[in-house]
Amino acid sequence: MSEVQRLYILLCGYEIIPKAISVRGADERFILSEPVCAYLLKTFYGWVLLDTGIDPLHITNPVRQQAYFTMHGMLPPIVRKQHHLERQLSQIGIQLSDIPWIILSHLHFDHTGYLKYCPHARVSVQKREYDEARNSTCLGYIKEDFTSPSIQWDFHEGDWDAFPGLTLLETSGHTPGHQSALIQLPKTGPFILTFDAGDLRENFEHTRPPGSVTYEVNALKSIQRLNALASELNAKIILFHDPNEIQNVRLFPDYYA
Repeated sequence: MSEVQRLYILLCGYEIIPKAISVRGADERFILSEPVCAYLLKTFYGWVLLDTGIDPLHITNPVRQQAYFTMHGMLPPIVRKQHHLERQLSQIGIQLSDIPWIILSHLHFDHTGYLKYCPHARVSVQKREYDEARNSTCLGYIKEDFTSPSIQWDFHEGDWDAFPGLTLLETSGHTPGHQSALIQLPKTGPFILTFDAGDLRENFEHTRPPGSVTYEVNALKSIQRLNALASELNAKIILFHDPNEIQNVRLFPDYYA
């Protein structure tokens, strides 16, 4: 029996990026405003947060904005007050300090922004992702987000079960240690959270890997794996970055149960 009671989808801002980052071979002239999400689970074990969004200070602080975005020719993400994680959580009467467990898909900045503000939480991630990210020169990693000595790391290798109803799936390719999630809900059934294994629906419908990958062969295999699992389980795929689909899901404080 699943021990997940509710799945909340939080919209934490937007990234303005070329479509070619999300879909290999897409026209470089196309620019998308892609949502950044986090997922909150209410479980019999307490609250569990999957990814943490972008640190708003990376955008509002001129020095950080210059260092992390504009000097590299990147447009800064858009994070309004209504996107702030702590402000959203307050709508259901909780704070970051009420969340004892954070699970990360990978360590890019749009997934790890609030991590350093949660020294109380256990933080689960693939060991390979952690090792590679600490030594990477990729602009997707903002190392101040995940190098605080107060972070309580919990490392895993490959697929692993967090508890009944939540399984993490090794889906490397976008990054060396990327993982996705399979969630079983008591009423609505199975959900697959792809995170960045594929950003857009066309990644899955046309089996096209993201444009931003570490290992293209692995990225393609990960999409094929998630497609096969969705078909086998009749699971709903929830996309992290798709600008159309974010408008048609139940957004926080609404939820799936």
